[in-house]
Amino acid sequence: MMMSDIAKDRAAHSLKKRGSMTSLSSHEFPRKEVHRRSKASMSTVSYMDEPNQHDDVSHLTVQMENSYQLGPTKHFPVVTVNDILKDVLTNYLQEEKYEPELCRQMTKTISEVIKAQVKDLMIPRYKLIVIIHIGQLNSQSIFIGSRCLWDPKSDTFSSYVFRNSSLFALAGVYAVYFE
Repeated sequence: MMMSDIAKDRAAHSLKKRGSMTSLSSHEFPRKEVHRRSKASMSTVSYMDEPNQHDDVSHLTVQMENSYQLGPTKHFPVVTVNDILKDVLTNYLQEEKYEPELCRQMTKTISEVIKAQVKDLMIPRYKLIVIIHIGQLNSQSIFIGSRCLWDPKSDTFSSYVFRNSSLFALAGVYAVYFE
């Protein structure tokens, strides 16, 4: 082997370690029979099998351009969302008895159904937060409070309380405008 062949083989070996394929001609990948090549050009093709931890994640996110829109073009329809809350809670809980494990699963199911129905209203640029509380209805009382930092001109909420013979449910939807 000549000195240039040894250098090319070392370069190819180091590129393979780093995750690159080396081609000894402009159209072929290296073969085991290196002695038959006719061209002396070298090109590389990089590839990656696994995502690297050092990769910047920002290239995966979508960068939005500024719209300079400071307020909503369509306000959040509180009355329509109240109707959705009433319908969903009534349909899911009308005949239910209070059982802790069942109610735990029902809070997750009901919140996903409500969120999907409110998103179907296609209200642009609002972030939605859906909170469901279900509890046993006995001779007790409960106070549920919430605090938020928001703009009262554009942000709002909707809530509904449902009761049957054995349980109560409180559903709340918070709509926060995303500028």
